[in-house]
Amino acid sequence: MSTSNSNKKLVPEAMDSLEKFKYEVASEVGVNLKNGYNGNISAKDAGKIGGNMVKKMIQQAENHMIGK
Repeated sequence: MSTSNSNKKLVPEAMDSLEKFKYEVASEVGVNLKNGYNGNISAKDAGKIGGNMVKKMIQQAENHMIGK
């Protein structure tokens, strides 16, 4: 059986952009993130950020597909 590390970044070059995107989305949904560790935020707030990030990425992909 093979093992995989789910934390491995498929495109390490994208990390800076994703980090910036996370802060933008957090601001939009009213969650105040500080630079560095944010382990003190609630699961609800973390879910708002992550859920909205995914939503925006799906919208962008759909818009890209429609544009072709």
